[in-house]
Order: sequence, then structure tokens, then C-alpha cells
Amino acid sequence: MKLSTEIEVRFADLDAYGHVNNAVFFTYLETARVKLFRERFTEMMQRGLLFLVVEASCRYRKSIALTDRVHIDISTEDLGRSSFTLGYLIHDGCGKEFAEARTVMVCFDQGRGKTISLPDDFREALGG
Repeated sequence: MKLSTEIEVRFADLDAYGHVNNAVFFTYLETARVKLFRERFTEMMQRGLLFLVVEASCRYRKSIALTDRVHIDISTEDLGRSSFTLGYLIHDGCGKEFAEARTVMVCFDQGRGKTISLPDDFREALGG
């Protein structure tokens, strides 16, 4: 599974040094991830399944300026029984890489109030 989307850099994203604040990178990841889940997994979420972040990491490579174009590629890196890992590449679309990131996610059943195994249709959609 792979998704690529563009993120708009806002003036409010910048810190005192004039580049995107490191914490905002996680907001960009969330924006791309929400887009992915809305496009591909709305029906599952309407059934009461949530996909929760349990771990997040980011390796910063280059700073992002207000004038930079920002693209985020998301791909599946690992599928477990009830968890999965998404990998992210934040780049400008022309070869400049700003960061690499990962989130470990779990499938959570709202009705039961607990983590559950990944549904087969979800696993297939992620490429597993």
C-alpha cells in the first residue's frame, strides 16, 4: 500500500528560526494519515474500528522553509496480529528529503473497548 499527498506549509508552522518546527512534522504525518484512512477505510471506521498511534518517531534530515513544497509518501512497513507500522517519507517531490518517520498503530474496537486483531480486509488493503 502506498499513498502520496502534498501538505501545505503555513506561516504558523514556522518557528523562531524561520523553518517548520520539529513538532509540526508530526502534524503533517497526521494530516497525511487521516487522508489515507478517509480515502480507504471509512467503512471500517463507521463500524467502530479505530486505528490508534501507539508509537511515533521521526528522523529529521533537512529543515522545511515556508516556500518549500512538501510531499508525504506513506507505505506499510510491517503487519502484526493487531498492530501495523506505517513508514513516511517527507520530501519536496524533486529529490530533497526532509525526514523519515514511522508510526506503530493498533486496531481498536470502540464497542468492546479493546485492541483486536487486524481485520482481513484491512490487512489485504495494507498489502499483507
